Amino acid sequence: MDAASVNLLREMLASTGWIERTRQLGLALRSTRSPGGLLVVGTPEDEPWHLAAHLDEESRFVPQLAPTLVRWSPPPGAPPHLRVGLDRLRHTGRGETLFVVTQAQATVPLLERVDDARRAGATILALDEGDPELDGLAHEVLNVPALRSPLSFDAAQHLVSTAAGADAPPLRPPSPAPDGHVRGGRGFKERLSRFLDVVSGPKVLE
Repeated sequence: MDAASVNLLREMLASTGWIERTRQLGLALRSTRSPGGLLVVGTPEDEPWHLAAHLDEESRFVPQLAPTLVRWSPPPGAPPHLRVGLDRLRHTGRGETLFVVTQAQATVPLLERVDDARRAGATILALDEGDPELDGLAHEVLNVPALRSPLSFDAAQHLVSTAAGADAPPLRPPSPAPDGHVRGGRGFKERLSRFLDVVSGPKVLE
């Protein structure tokens, strides 16, 4: 979903209350004190890659939004930023944020780790479809019920990440190098894309 699509969605939902709800959660993500202290975790079956990529983009202007994607079973050969495992949650503390993103009911192992992070002083945020146990541990929650919400779970993630960086300055194009070529560092989204290409092989167009 590009910026134009997000803006159109915001216009469509302007009178529903959903913009305010997603904005509240998006702004809560800024409670993280330093880059990398925003830990994003999902379930073993559904890791929030897409949301992490969008937060990484927003972190160009709001540094504390730089995410750390926490994975359940990271492959040994993955790049460093894609092999952060659950052990990272043992070192979560004050000034950090654990953002749980899941459409499924949180499992007992996940709830235990969330509870440990909360006890250690981390801020707990949740984006789910309605999970009483997970919501009970979170400081801020956004429920997106599958059957009663006017937007999809994926669309909600776009709105939350956009809201998190909403007050950032406009994007400036990178300056050209002396040879006339525009250069810039690779972000999370590009690194993730390259990694997935290696794992899954080239795409076949039909």
